[in-house]
Amino acid sequence: MNKYVQVEFKNISSNQSDILVALLNEIGFNGFEEEKSNLKAFIPEANFDKPAFEKNIELLQISFSETLIEETNWNQVWESSFEPVVVDDFVAVRADFHEPVRNVKYEIIITPKMSFGTGHHATTYMMMQQMREANFNEKIVFDFGTGTGVLAILAEKLGAKEINAIDNDEWCIENANENIRRNNCRAIELQHANSADMKKRFDIILANINKNIILENLELLQKQLIPGGILLLSGLLSGDEKEIVSKCNKFGFKCDNRIERHNWLFIKASRL
Repeated sequence: MNKYVQVEFKNISSNQSDILVALLNEIGFNGFEEEKSNLKAFIPEANFDKPAFEKNIELLQISFSETLIEETNWNQVWESSFEPVVVDDFVAVRADFHEPVRNVKYEIIITPKMSFGTGHHATTYMMMQQMREANFNEKIVFDFGTGTGVLAILAEKLGAKEINAIDNDEWCIENANENIRRNNCRAIELQHANSADMKKRFDIILANINKNIILENLELLQKQLIPGGILLLSGLLSGDEKEIVSKCNKFGFKCDNRIERHNWLFIKASRL
């Protein structure tokens, strides 16, 4: 059975929690439990680079505890803490043990396990909120870093005819596949991949990952997006905006819109 490193931070602010999630996501942590004033982060023991972890945490001067745990029943963990997320009157994300959410246009039912992307975090919330403003009808969509699959599922519900969803984490693929089936989706092609090069063209690209991966792949994403196509970006801290906008401009994107939520940034860009 696989073992995981669990790192727990106590008595931290919501801003510190957001910064920690961003930093830890960049160095391979792929599961997070956020509670009031506390954060637990998880990474497979084999992927844990302790020197890189300590280097990132040292500057924040935040204390933590580190525990080695067995792979557990993440469904039970989430059932005890996961509450539905409601994005305006647009979409609700809930688990199958929740009652249906009324007065929303779409419902997405997920079993999040350890995958990132339940809608609780500001980055996923903003992506879903702003997807409402885009025309997905009959579009070909690329979900780069799908996590739970929640954005790909929403894209299909919004009328996309074809969605390519990829992630480089096998646990995410397993989880996304379960969620895709649970929502009776038929237009999503899920793939375990270490590269964003899909060798095809897209009308819309969704990238809710982190700054470094977005910057590394912007040129490739631009080549795969049709002229006039849109790129929806999140997983970015507000302080990343200047660098992201500069690189978008360099690679032929025009930044059309931006919003912030809890110190996190969403950017909508179109290919010139």
